[in-house]
Amino acid sequence: MTESGAPSVPAQGSGSRNGGDLVVETLEALGAKTVFGIPGQHALGLFDAMGRGNLHFVSSRVENNSAFAADGYSRATGEVGVLFLSTGPGALTSLAGLQEAYATGVPMVVVASQIPLEGLGARRKGMLHQLDDQKASAANVTKSQRLIQHASGIPSAIQDAWTEAISSPQGPVWLEIPQNVLLDPIMVPPVEDALAEAADNPPRIELVREAVKWLETAQRPAIIAGGGTRRGKAEKSLLSLAEKLRAPVICTPGGNGAFPWNHELSLQSWIEDRYMTDLLEDADVLVVIGSSLGEVTSNYFTFEPRGRIIQIDAEPRVLESNRPGLGIRADAGQALAALDEALNAALEPGRTTTPDWHGSTPEELVKESLAKVRARLESQDLAKELKFMADIREAVPADMQTFWDMTIAAYWGWSCWDAREGQFHSAQGAGGLGYAFPGAIGAAVGLETLGKPAGSARVLAVSGDGSSMYSIAELATAKQHNVPVTWLIVDDGGYGILREYMVGAFGKATATELARPDFVKLAESFGVPATRVAPEDVGDALRAGFAADGPNVVVVETLLKMFGPTHLAP
Repeated sequence: MTESGAPSVPAQGSGSRNGGDLVVETLEALGAKTVFGIPGQHALGLFDAMGRGNLHFVSSRVENNSAFAADGYSRATGEVGVLFLSTGPGALTSLAGLQEAYATGVPMVVVASQIPLEGLGARRKGMLHQLDDQKASAANVTKSQRLIQHASGIPSAIQDAWTEAISSPQGPVWLEIPQNVLLDPIMVPPVEDALAEAADNPPRIELVREAVKWLETAQRPAIIAGGGTRRGKAEKSLLSLAEKLRAPVICTPGGNGAFPWNHELSLQSWIEDRYMTDLLEDADVLVVIGSSLGEVTSNYFTFEPRGRIIQIDAEPRVLESNRPGLGIRADAGQALAALDEALNAALEPGRTTTPDWHGSTPEELVKESLAKVRARLESQDLAKELKFMADIREAVPADMQTFWDMTIAAYWGWSCWDAREGQFHSAQGAGGLGYAFPGAIGAAVGLETLGKPAGSARVLAVSGDGSSMYSIAELATAKQHNVPVTWLIVDDGGYGILREYMVGAFGKATATELARPDFVKLAESFGVPATRVAPEDVGDALRAGFAADGPNVVVVETLLKMFGPTHLAP
């Protein structure tokens, strides 16, 4: 420290290592390759140290979008997202993005700077960016929070945070390091290795046995696959279990892609349709994997199951939070593998169960239920919306990952999007606006980091005009890093879904209409190619965008309607 108490900064070219170097060295030893964030005064030690390391830094324009980008990076690659934040306003601005990661179980390590150590505590010195308790602000949106007060504690703290982030239930972990701890010269030797292994989270054997007893005698078993199914990489075990039970499977929006879309047992993702709610209510044993049976999955809490429920989730707070049942706290992948193995042992070799849905086979029931949903949609004057979503699906390569904002197109996507070999990502964990584009930027950067060529690293983001304004500044980020992202903006002149909700509830909409820019000219002002097309031409425009280099924008001015809600009393 200097005599004035301000943190000392190593002289240029001195070769002196500091706490920032320990952060960078530890992250690199753990396998980190990319960091998202924005520089700040108290965090300069972190950024200076990156200049001596090998981490690739992606600088966003708003910290919330940095958090979304780190989230997207993790979802697309399966690796830990890393986020660097500055003190006070910078840290606080990230919280809405961290809420999405926390709600969805995305592993992230968040390193925030802090004011110098001497400013921490009960006395308020009036330092720039000072908060009474910064890490307390992150307590609602991260798994845990740590303050590192000496440089020698940095490697172990980051290693512990990484371990916690990847252990189920996965999620973001918060670390903060005071400015002087990052800047002051250190005696700690360079970090040579670091090890972080996810904590084991298997199911209890007596619960597996009990679940198998229920399942082997079930007449009408059914399965709800939530987001935890994908996080636990349980897709293979889910398919095996469903085929043994001959159980219909429906995916929640978060679970979209966990089960083959066109499988004869697949109810796809029409979770908000009353026909599906009726079917699930009739199951005598319902297996719920990685879902709380929350608002959307329960068709807005109208779901009244008559059978027994087996609920599997890594997060103990979720178990039986909405419905009583046999709660199994475990990683979904480990739990389904154990359940499948135990059921296989209970059945005769090669035998499946023999369900009976009141005289129908489950395969017949699935086919009939999907036909009923289709007929309901076709009776609602939704030809434009059905074609629009089908045109997008046809244009998007089968293995392309897609990121969706909270917009009407995404609400359709929750139910009708066949992820195929790609992955479907949406912001419905927390429901905040502005997720899609920065999430897609992080994903594309991550896929390139894994060595995928730009063509196969390309990602699609879908936003409305309202949600796009939350992240419009990231056009500069996409251009600066030449990120292969195609951004589809569906411009309906306002907050479209809120407009529908208000008209439905009150007969008119208030404060939902928006003045907005010319998105094509705005994108071009950033140096990003953009085009405006009619709804019927969206497929061709997207294909052209996918074939291009770097970022590009497709704008469609149209008013999409939602399918009629089925949870409301007629």
